[in-house]
Amino acid sequence: MKDHPVLQCPVARGLDYVGDPWSMLVLRDAHLGLTRFDQFRKSLGIVPTMLTKRLKALTEDGLLEKRLYSEKPPRDEYILTDAGRDFLPVLMMIGAWAHRHGGGDLARYIDAETGKEIQPIAIDAVTGAKLGTRMIRLSTPAD
Repeated sequence: MKDHPVLQCPVARGLDYVGDPWSMLVLRDAHLGLTRFDQFRKSLGIVPTMLTKRLKALTEDGLLEKRLYSEKPPRDEYILTDAGRDFLPVLMMIGAWAHRHGGGDLARYIDAETGKEIQPIAIDAVTGAKLGTRMIRLSTPAD
């Protein structure tokens, strides 16, 4: 689907890469330091076949890199790439939205250095305006 015209939209393109919940949760766990298949499986409670598919897709899409950590038996670990690390703010914003609108007693993300709760906001680097406070429009490459 990556060549479909709707994917000129950056949201659609991003969702094409990580638009299923399992992929986002694998990336969340990778940001929390998990690297190995069994760690992901235990954390997520995901069936092995689904986890295998998600890890393969995230690797093919350049968000994770697969590295051999044991030759006998052969075992791989999955390391975040630059693209995978760049996805952390997206995950944090989804979590912040859920805290504001999802209700319930949810876990909180804590800065490992300061011990303080992380309170993410999204701003436009050009104007400094908080995203969601101004109207937007979509400009396609043909514009």
